[in-house]
Amino acid sequence: MKQETVAKPAPKSSAARTVVMPRGLRSYACRNLPEVLAPLAGAVLWEVLGWSLDLQWLPPFSKVLEALVQFVGSGVILANLRSSLQALIIGFCLSLILGLFLGSLMGRYRYVEKAFDIYVHALFVCPSIVFAPIFFAIFGLSDAARIAIIVVYAMFVIVINTATAIRTVDPSLVEMARSFGCGEAQIFSRILLPASLPLVFAGIRLGMGRAVKGMINGEMLIAFVGLGALAEKYGAQFDAAKVFAIAMVVLIIGLVSNALVQMLDNRLTRWAD
Repeated sequence: MKQETVAKPAPKSSAARTVVMPRGLRSYACRNLPEVLAPLAGAVLWEVLGWSLDLQWLPPFSKVLEALVQFVGSGVILANLRSSLQALIIGFCLSLILGLFLGSLMGRYRYVEKAFDIYVHALFVCPSIVFAPIFFAIFGLSDAARIAIIVVYAMFVIVINTATAIRTVDPSLVEMARSFGCGEAQIFSRILLPASLPLVFAGIRLGMGRAVKGMINGEMLIAFVGLGALAEKYGAQFDAAKVFAIAMVVLIIGLVSNALVQMLDNRLTRWAD
């Protein structure tokens, strides 16, 4: 009588039994889980509401993505994006230079603050879009009109934050620098500027967000070019999917520009942590 032998399955290796996520990747996923889940949940909710409500002004999220892919494939969005980004970069750089310069003077010298404070706060609280007809009359349908709108939107919040940051620096640090023979330029570069950077960058982030708003408003109301012109065109056609697709591009511009400012902030103000 033959003795039957039963083949035993080969033992699984430990690598096959358990898949261990690297510790660094696991900690990164745990830290950023809300940031990943929140947009996904919003997109799912948008998709469900879009199909269930069937409203003309609320297309499903999939239709918006489809319109965005069509824009990118045809090259329409890239050509207009280049024009918008050019005006945004020039306008924000001018806002940054003028805002930091005037804000530093207002924060350091009391007589400069008294001279310009009323104008800065008046222009800050005034709706910047009211200057669109004035810039249109001065510059016409040119890039200068769009850039001027961006400067008006972004500059004054940078001025206010910079002046506040300079004023909040500990006066004892300035007195100590003076006792060691430092001049005004050295006090600015060695004491006031480094100590005020965290609050200054807060104003720069706010200014960047306002610059993106100024870019779109200027293009929709003055120049009729760039992303704002596309939004105006498809808004007049009641094509909500394409309008939302353009809005997503503007949203991405705002998020990326804010992330770049945040990276620079983290690099220059690491000591403040």
